[in-house]
Amino acid sequence: MPQRPLDEAREDRIAMKIIVDAYEPEEQALGWYYYLENNVSVPFRAKCSVERVISPLRVDDEVEVVGMAPEDECEHEMFVMPRWEQRDLAVPLAQLAGIDIDDESRQALDDWSYWVERGHGLS
Repeated sequence: MPQRPLDEAREDRIAMKIIVDAYEPEEQALGWYYYLENNVSVPFRAKCSVERVISPLRVDDEVEVVGMAPEDECEHEMFVMPRWEQRDLAVPLAQLAGIDIDDESRQALDDWSYWVERGHGLS
């Protein structure tokens, strides 16, 4: 069951701006990838909000996100590249919450979080 209540305005934005004409998961992934790449200002500070076994980040860890992971890494989930122990590392975007980011970035990150929390996926 979805964790977030339905938001009609956000649903419309996602359907008409992000995944418009995207019928296959691969097309939706590309829509999300370019929407996030074009609307999230980098670098930005982020805090880990949930642990994932595929990531070294722990809850409340803060990182600086320097960009999106390569497109081919984002076919099933959106990943971003934070600096981590003097190297870049791809981690799931859904694991992070932006800190002191601009309104356009906040909306894009919230759109992705909403999509994930409503139970949608890219597989």
